[in-house]
Formats: sequence, structure tokens, C-alpha cells
Amino acid sequence: MAEVNRNLWAPWRMEYIGSLSPEHAEAGCFLCRYWSRPAADEHHGVVWRGKRAFVTMNRFPYTNGHLIIAPETHTGTLDELDAEVFAEMNEFVRRSVRLLGEVAQAQGFNIGMNLNRCAGAGLPDHVHAHVVPRWAGDTNFMAIVGDVRVIPEALDAQYRQLVSGAERLGFR
Repeated sequence: MAEVNRNLWAPWRMEYIGSLSPEHAEAGCFLCRYWSRPAADEHHGVVWRGKRAFVTMNRFPYTNGHLIIAPETHTGTLDELDAEVFAEMNEFVRRSVRLLGEVAQAQGFNIGMNLNRCAGAGLPDHVHAHVVPRWAGDTNFMAIVGDVRVIPEALDAQYRQLVSGAERLGFR
């Protein structure tokens, strides 16, 4: 019987693996870095900014279109966000749903926050919300094979579509 090649190549995962290692990770909070460097928005995948919050693509998404909404404020608790920032974040969650419905034809959404490490927060010290688009027949958060997710579109191509959609909708 012929041997079947069972390799699944995902070289982009090395960026994520490297980010977990202190000697390879860029110092500090990546959300604070994104907020403080608006000239690098395209590089960071920032789709749009508000007065005190912004929307960025998740660089290690569950699925295409996975967005993160974050405040300028580096805090791990909701109580430390003032009402204006919290309201802007919630408005950006609402706009993200609209954007993904239009650009990605999403049929449903998972929206949430992981607060503190035991809740699954990979970044427990900077509050942020996730908007994950969903489609009929997708695989939810369950990996199909091992710990593998299929992301069918390149992040840079998707970024251009999201920015264009955000401009059409008046979010930028």
C-alpha cells in the first residue's frame, strides 16, 4: 500500500509560535503598540480608529474576518474603562457585525470578551472584544483535524476588502 503524505503546511503559524517566546516577542502590549503607531495601521491590520478605541484584524484568527475591538487604555478590567470608551467599543462591535455581514457575507457571529487568563485571555492585561463571523455549515471553534483551522483567504487580501467596506459604510 502506498504511503500517504499527511503533512499540512502552515508556515504562517511560526509567527504565532515565535510571539509566545519572550526572546522573540516584541516588548510590551501589541494592542498598545497598534494604538500608538497609526502610521503602521496597514501593517498591523487596523481597519479603523475612533477617538479612544480601534478595530483590528486578529492575526491568528479562528476564521476569516475575526476582528478585535480594543480601547486605547491599557487595562485588564472593565471597571477601569470610562463610559465613553466602553460605549465606543460597543458601537465598534455593532459596526463590525455590519461590516462583516456586507464584506464577508457572514450569516452569524460569535461576540465576546475573555477577561483574565483563566477565562482564556491570551492578553489578560488589555481588555478587548472579539467578533468572529460564522456561516451555515462551518466548523465552529472545533478543529477538524488535530488543532487545525482552515483560513481560506490571505489576511492582506481580506484587510483590503475590510478597509474598503469600512470606507463605504462611513466607519473610516
